[in-house]
Amino acid sequence: MDAEQLDRIFKALADPTRRRIIDRLREQPAQSLFQICAGSVAEGEKALSRQAISQHLDMLENAELLQVSWSAQTKIHSLDLKPLREAADIWLNKHL
Repeated sequence: MDAEQLDRIFKALADPTRRRIIDRLREQPAQSLFQICAGSVAEGEKALSRQAISQHLDMLENAELLQVSWSAQTKIHSLDLKPLREAADIWLNKHL
């Protein structure tokens, strides 16, 4: 993992909305944009537009923390913890 990838991961984790998305995908993998939006509203969180959630998902995907697949015309998002574990091993754990 290079320094740029490490930066993308920690930048993605810096936002509380993205951390909630990660938590939600950890609890229930393979969700569509609609499911992620509906889940945040159902949990009493501030409603965000589909575009805002989509931008957060793009940031997580760019950090390689998401795996994306397609089911017909629906984009499905699943969490990929391998890059996060690697980032922890490379940088975070040496400071703990």
